[in-house]
This record gives sequence, C-alpha cells and structure tokens, in this order.
Amino acid sequence: MKTTIYMVRHAESPYDEGNERTRGLTAKGRADVEKITKLLSDEGIDIILSSPYRRAVLSVEGLAQHLNLEIDTFEDLRERHFSSDDVIDLMSNIRNNFYNAEYALPGGESNADCQNRSITVLKTILKEHKGKKIAIGTHGLVMTLMMNHFDSNYGLAFLDQLKKPDIYKMQFEDLELKDVTRLWNE
Repeated sequence: MKTTIYMVRHAESPYDEGNERTRGLTAKGRADVEKITKLLSDEGIDIILSSPYRRAVLSVEGLAQHLNLEIDTFEDLRERHFSSDDVIDLMSNIRNNFYNAEYALPGGESNADCQNRSITVLKTILKEHKGKKIAIGTHGLVMTLMMNHFDSNYGLAFLDQLKKPDIYKMQFEDLELKDVTRLWNE
C-alpha cells in the first residue's frame, strides 16, 4: 500500500519581518500560495501537516481551506536552529554542515540532530497514515535532510537548486522511498 507525501517548501518569506517562527510571506509568496493550492487541489490529499513556523503554515493554508482540512503542526518539523548568535554566515554554515553532519555552532543544532528529530516524525506519520496522501508544509533544509535520510542523492546540490516554494511528491511503500517527482514548475 503506497503512502504519498507532498513536501511543500514554504513560499518566499521576508527576512526582516519578525523572527524565525513568526515571519510571514512576501507578496510573491502569497501569490504562490494560490498556485500551490491549484496544483495540489486535485491530488486527493487526505491530511495536511506543517512545521509550526508561520511561513510554512501559510504556504499550505490555502490548500487546507480549499479541501476543508485542518492543519496539524509538529514542533519537530521546524527549521534547523543554527545558533544562539543572530549574526552568522548562514549559507557557509549550511554548506559546512553537509560535510560534517555532527557539527553545530554554540547554542545551535547539527544537521544530524535536525534530521533525526524530523525523520522520527516522518516515520510516525508514515506508520499512522499508511495509504494516505499527506501534504507537509516545510523548509528547504529540513526537507532536504528528510529526503537525504532515504536517498543520499538529496544533499547540498539538491538544496541549492530548491525554489521558494517548491513541491516534491514522495511515494513510499511502508518506510521505503520508491519514487520522487518534482511537481512545482515556475
């Protein structure tokens, strides 16, 4: 029995609005939510889940409203916490972490820690909702790390080419990833 996960990377979000948890979407991001909704509305989605971060929830909110579904949030689907220091070279840190998954800045989380917590949630979702179609509002790095757990081809190069938003359809049989298809077209 196949279970389908639709990974919906959040739409464009302003970096200067609020904090990591409360940042919303730009005007382009809000317009792209309509495209996400249109693209996924006929997929037969049964369940919508999300990171608790506002930009991820907002990116699947139109779909939830269209399908008359609730959005359940999971704290462990949140974006990776990089550091307690607000002034870091984010992209350099992300790149370095792909070569040393255990490395973390002071007060931050490693890629390995982020992957472990998010995969624990994803495996629970796959077991509890076997045979269902599930959309997940997520973040680029978390999505990449979850996909990388099942297939090492989803690494730094994959992360670098992701768009905001982006959508990947993942087909599972039990806990085995069988197929991945990119659905988002700009």
